[in-house]
Amino acid sequence: MRLIFLGSGAFALPTLRWLAVSQHEIRLVVTQPARPSGRGRKTTPTPVCALANELGLETLEPEDVNAPEVVARLRSLDVQLGLLVAFGQKLSSELLTSMPGGFINLHASLLPKLRGAAPINWAILRGEQRTGCTVFRVVQRMDAGPVLTARSTEIKPEETAGELHDRLAEIGVETVEEALRLCEGGTIPDGTLQDDEEATHAPKIKKTDGFVRFDRPIATVTTHIRAMTPWPGAAAQFRSTGGRWEKVMIARARRAEGPATPSLPPGTIDERSFVAALDGFVEILEIKPSSGRTMTWGDYVNGRHVEAGDSFVTPES
Repeated sequence: MRLIFLGSGAFALPTLRWLAVSQHEIRLVVTQPARPSGRGRKTTPTPVCALANELGLETLEPEDVNAPEVVARLRSLDVQLGLLVAFGQKLSSELLTSMPGGFINLHASLLPKLRGAAPINWAILRGEQRTGCTVFRVVQRMDAGPVLTARSTEIKPEETAGELHDRLAEIGVETVEEALRLCEGGTIPDGTLQDDEEATHAPKIKKTDGFVRFDRPIATVTTHIRAMTPWPGAAAQFRSTGGRWEKVMIARARRAEGPATPSLPPGTIDERSFVAALDGFVEILEIKPSSGRTMTWGDYVNGRHVEAGDSFVTPES
């Protein structure tokens, strides 16, 4: 099948790699423009653009994919279908009708659950036991089109959003492959309508959403840390009793053995190097100082001379 691939983020990479060696023909890869990133603010292409260049695929990086000249370019390519994976721009009605078969989208949830920009983070935050990938027909309403294929998986007990992201990206390849098989001959099936009454939403995560609060139950604290790792990061401030402080990201944590109700204020570190929460203690496993690499909590304790009475506080907005 001849198609256009529209993608930007790393979630799209396994699918693009598979398509490049499949029987399908990618006529063009459309991706977001290169943006400044990192501390040096160096202009960096999207992960999809970098991989497309490596694979020798033609790319287009429009500021607005719905601009008339872009729509005309895509319409002229004689393709049957557009495939979106982590693209990042909404398609206009004019663009949606420019392909004979329309557009399909790979989404990282089991629709209609978790429609929106951050389904992986919210699947963990909301305590979902299962999630997966869905390929659906693109319509004007976000993530609301008829479903073509879906694959599910269990969320592992201590899995971070980054780890789940990588697993779902691979599951997405199988989901797309099955959907394209249904589209052989150039006609996309109608698909199965979503039940809007079952829909939940997964809005975009902000940097401040990562701020850790220890004045909550242990399960809430550890789930939040998993959901915010690696981005935006579970941010806190380490403060010593001597007045020294440092911004950190808590990369991995779990429930610690200890009394059900700690006598210490939330966020305070005890003599075992556990951190008091509302209903017990949290054991930090990995931590990343703002100026360094991710390390074990033991290495951080030894390197920073962490003592009982030191604490973690929530950063100011």
